Amino acid sequence: MPIPAITPVVAPAGGDLHSLTPYDAVVVVASSFIGGDIPYFQDELAVVSKADASFGKELHFIATPKASGGRLVLSPTGSLGEDTDDVRKVADAAKKGILRAKAAGSVRPLLVLHKIPYHDQEYVLSTQVALLSVYDALYERLQARESVGEKETEPVEEVGLLVSQEHLEESKNIVSVVRGIEEGRRLARDVGGPDPERMTPILCAAYIQQAFVSHSDCVTVSLVEDDAILLKEYPLLHAVARASLHVPRHKPVVVRLEYNPKGDAEETVLIAGKGVTYDTGGIDLKVGGFMSGMSRDKCGAAAAAGFVLAAAVTKPPKLRIIAELGFVRNSCGSNAYVSDEIITSHAGLKCLIGNTDAEGRMVLADCLSHLRDKALKEEIKNPRFFSIATLTGHVARAYGSYSAAVENAPARSLELSHTLQKLGQIWGEPLEVSTLRREDVAAVTPKNKTYDVLQSNTLPSTQTARGHQFPVIFLQKASGLAEHGKSSKKPFPYTHLDIAGSAMSDGDYIFGKPTGTPIVALSAQYVVPRLAQAAKFALKL
Repeated sequence: MPIPAITPVVAPAGGDLHSLTPYDAVVVVASSFIGGDIPYFQDELAVVSKADASFGKELHFIATPKASGGRLVLSPTGSLGEDTDDVRKVADAAKKGILRAKAAGSVRPLLVLHKIPYHDQEYVLSTQVALLSVYDALYERLQARESVGEKETEPVEEVGLLVSQEHLEESKNIVSVVRGIEEGRRLARDVGGPDPERMTPILCAAYIQQAFVSHSDCVTVSLVEDDAILLKEYPLLHAVARASLHVPRHKPVVVRLEYNPKGDAEETVLIAGKGVTYDTGGIDLKVGGFMSGMSRDKCGAAAAAGFVLAAAVTKPPKLRIIAELGFVRNSCGSNAYVSDEIITSHAGLKCLIGNTDAEGRMVLADCLSHLRDKALKEEIKNPRFFSIATLTGHVARAYGSYSAAVENAPARSLELSHTLQKLGQIWGEPLEVSTLRREDVAAVTPKNKTYDVLQSNTLPSTQTARGHQFPVIFLQKASGLAEHGKSSKKPFPYTHLDIAGSAMSDGDYIFGKPTGTPIVALSAQYVVPRLAQAAKFALKL
């Protein structure tokens, strides 16, 4: 998984940017180009500003010998002071600028961040966010790299970052942290994006295993793939996979990852990830074109794996991460599970099936139950439970292209979701926070004594009030986490992250690019604060 190097480059005296070898383009990202205050390019800016009324508002490419490689790209952010402006405007400008340089033939562009209001808390991490955006722009899908070739699809070899001598060491630390996060995002995109045959359950597992080969010093990887064991230990997950069992390559597998730091851990993140490699809807078949794109229904498990890899690369001390990733295919056939079935979860709860297209919560519930058992057995200190999934269309209807965090009372008392939201905002990966209500409990409460919890209603989530909230109550009950609420002797903070609206760029599950959400926000909350090299966040030029 090659990632272009990002190299801090000290700005030369006098601003001479034409001889900075080996760089072959200069990309300037600025809040404004008006006034010609980029000293070395004043003449060029003056000419363009007079000739083009869009100057300072649109992307500009200028051929000039004063820039390395003869290429100068000016990419304005636009306003950064309006109420709804945020650091993503810096990210967008960096992405557009780098892509324009790439289109011009540059393989080693030099990025310059100019007139960015680092003093504003909203933009204090502009450098980190810009670099992550550059990586996002340069990433190409796995299957394109495999079929066309990496050199052709990802030709950029290195990106320079212009810095002052004063901030050189700090910038090296920033680049180190950003690269670690990006390695995690790249794994998540590579697993989450491909078609259902390139990434069958077992191929997802194999790809993840390979990603951690060089990190065996801190991460253990194990698989659960025996059918009899899965039937016994993951009965809800196994039910989802029933119709796929006769196809060997479609058989389910659970991937277990565990990151352990050197020394004792003071906090443990336990994550369940939904890895549905293709979701037909099961017997409740997706129709009207809504099945297309459902090979991306594995982005939750992919993101969980990527988060573990980000930790493995950066090695935060005092943090432990345990992940259970359920990879299955929700096929339809003669052996498929159906609505009206009552299936007992790993935690011993009788679950009445209301809709076979609500399969993601089945996968997650058993994985969460195993994580709960592990936390109880090992008496884990300060556990933080998460589930990550492209779970409901409702979250996209409610929040568009943003993830939603839905938490229980113990997590809410620690303000875990709101902290994640604040960090996501300044790291360029914003999310929304939803609240559980008594109506969500009522939605899954049994109507008779034949079952303990209702898996789903019969309508699509987009047609259901509180369609992305009530499934979290099912997850808590079916997994046994409901026994660890605020009145419990052992309360477990639990947060569900529904990424159905944010897992693919522009929410486009057919042609969009996987985003790796929410690796950045999770890393900002649990990994970055523990890294010595990230003690200083802002690089001010």
